[in-house]
Amino acid sequence: MPKPTPKAIVLLSGGLDSTTTLAIARDQGFDVHAMTFRYGQRHEVEIEAARRVAKRFEVRDHVVVEIDLRVFGGSALTGDLDVPKGRSEEEMAGRIPVTYVPARNTIFLSYALAWAEVLPAADVFIGVNAVDYSGYPDCRPEFIAAYQRMANLATRLGVEGQEAEDGLTIHTPLSALSKAEIVRWGLQLGIDYSQTTTCYDPSPEGAACGECDACVLRLRGFAENGMDDPASYRQRSSPLT
Repeated sequence: MPKPTPKAIVLLSGGLDSTTTLAIARDQGFDVHAMTFRYGQRHEVEIEAARRVAKRFEVRDHVVVEIDLRVFGGSALTGDLDVPKGRSEEEMAGRIPVTYVPARNTIFLSYALAWAEVLPAADVFIGVNAVDYSGYPDCRPEFIAAYQRMANLATRLGVEGQEAEDGLTIHTPLSALSKAEIVRWGLQLGIDYSQTTTCYDPSPEGAACGECDACVLRLRGFAENGMDDPASYRQRSSPLT
């Protein structure tokens, strides 16, 4: 009797990285269940993008979890702080930017872990990236490794899995890749990146600002592949070189 297709949860924001991660999980033979968060971010466009991506890849389930991180504030993505724009490479490589949402990936992974227990699924995919000046502490490999150890101590899935010399695995296929390498892999998997959104400050219609850190790094990823980003922009800054 053939083994059932393994289930995996993919954290899907509708952006370039998470969409590529979803495509990788599918390509690796997983039965994908996508989880998106409406967490009080300024713009609804990323939720709409996540829905488009989930539909395009015909994921088994796509849930949109409602939480409100605005009650804590502390981020330009959930509060009234200005989104930094036009920053140099040196500035991006400096201190953790105000676009960091405190403990966001810790919170998101906790929800994914709970759903994994119910499905059940022993695999969770997250599109964190420790290259290209992300600067976010919860994108580092050390954090993911520590979280996976905790998850396998804190859950029935982890405890019973460890007894069988197996347990929950958090996959970070993009962790050590540049934006150019991520784009290249995604194109090989047939992703239509025009359906995704990465911008920290898009227009109400979804056009990217072209000036925030996320836009500049994304534009560079496409430029280094010799092509234009197919997403819609209000204006396009020169990508960092």
